[in-house]
Amino acid sequence: MSDGAAGGVGEFGDPGGSSAELLPMFPLGSVLFPSMLLPLRVFEPRYRAMVGHCLEHQVDFGVVLIERGSEVGGGDVCSDIGCRASIVHAEPRPDGEWYLVAIGTRRLRVHRWLDDDPYPRAEILHWPEEPAPDLTETDEDLLLDVARSELREVLELAAAVGAWRGPVDVGATPDPAVGSHQLASMTPLGAFDRQRLLAAPGTAARLTMLRGLLADQAALLRARLEGE
Repeated sequence: MSDGAAGGVGEFGDPGGSSAELLPMFPLGSVLFPSMLLPLRVFEPRYRAMVGHCLEHQVDFGVVLIERGSEVGGGDVCSDIGCRASIVHAEPRPDGEWYLVAIGTRRLRVHRWLDDDPYPRAEILHWPEEPAPDLTETDEDLLLDVARSELREVLELAAAVGAWRGPVDVGATPDPAVGSHQLASMTPLGAFDRQRLLAAPGTAARLTMLRGLLADQAALLRARLEGE
């Protein structure tokens, strides 16, 4: 699926210099990061209509975290920071449902929510990573390497107490910006902590925040191990 717009809606002057665009939105109870795969079973009629629109017009959709409410039925309160998603696989089911696999591509900010008819929509602006002026690329490379090592330790501790059954080998691209999102997506944290990581202004801030969250997790897991 292309990264093309569903339709321009005017200029709103974001840091990247791009215009706002109209995008179908899929609020979820989980956080999507750039480069992260997102499997979805789409059964609610309004989101089935959204999938049909995205496939017919070759457009993407936005994913934001539901802060209060439910994924089903509407009436939810959503974050204004999310991630653009591109459909990479779409499988229709006989009962009208869809099985999708999408991938996160770029962070976004919601400029304005529109009505939900026929499905949630918003005017969005893309939000590029904000550089840390006092850090060099080498500094960010080092932050990524240390965060990767600390995440591996947390996953090993979580596996030791039976709280993690996935792989503990942490593979991430050497690019700090992309790698910071990849590590954040692998972290066994709750949705609100993951949202904080997505909303960090830039790569260095995200990796620094991630290290602090991982240190807290490691301390809790070690305490559990010592108490067993």
